[in-house]
Amino acid sequence: MNSPFDAAAIRARAEVAIAIALDVGREAARFRRESAPGTLAIENKGLQDFVTVADKRAEEAIRNGLLSRFPEDTFMGEESGGRSGGAGTWVVDPIDGTTNYIRGFRHWGVSIAFVVAGKVEIGVVYDAAEDKVFHAVRGGGAFKDGLPVHAGATTDPANALVILGHSRKTSFDDHLALSKRLHERGMDYRRMGAAAIDLVRVAEGTADLYYERHLNAWDMLAGALIAEEAGAMVAMPPVDSLLADGGPVIAHSPGLAGEFAFILEVEGLARSAD
Repeated sequence: MNSPFDAAAIRARAEVAIAIALDVGREAARFRRESAPGTLAIENKGLQDFVTVADKRAEEAIRNGLLSRFPEDTFMGEESGGRSGGAGTWVVDPIDGTTNYIRGFRHWGVSIAFVVAGKVEIGVVYDAAEDKVFHAVRGGGAFKDGLPVHAGATTDPANALVILGHSRKTSFDDHLALSKRLHERGMDYRRMGAAAIDLVRVAEGTADLYYERHLNAWDMLAGALIAEEAGAMVAMPPVDSLLADGGPVIAHSPGLAGEFAFILEVEGLARSAD
């Protein structure tokens, strides 16, 4: 299906999303700095799954900012729900890495994706640690505060740094087995707790792999497009499937494709191709 949006319409949406991500991200960071203990009004959605008043305020600001400019678009957010449909859908995680945000660990961000006809056309991620915005428009490359970023050129696994996510919806034993396998190949690994930021770390070449067996669409879509446009190899289920049920994502430096092929086999995935 062809996109009903021309390049100018996509670019206009990207520019608005970049400005909103920066404003909302900075406001969330300010709110966190100035909040007294206990004023974040933390709610527990499940085991180690939290939401704060900051998440809700951030999502409302993003929704209002986008739909006031583009009222014909639909909106799907982590906190308020919504649906995909119509000509295009904004898929938003207002604070990806809420647990990190609560604890003052600055590995969190704002994730905004725009999906049209089953493809992610825009990805925008505010990186709180650096106070910078990554963005990509499909086919146009990936950028960090307007400067191009590129996936790493690593080819030797002994020089690789990988980031592994883990969902409580998946097997922890499998996660440990994967960690062991990568460790035995000489790789160093991390678990950081914010998928959108982990994916842009692959996009800028800081990390050589990000993999998680289950994420929701709002966690991954923006970062996955940015990583892909930066030259990383990316694999995930079809976007419509992710919007409905979530699923796995893998993004890695192209020079290490052979090292990570087994993960694609485990997940039954094919790398993205236009």
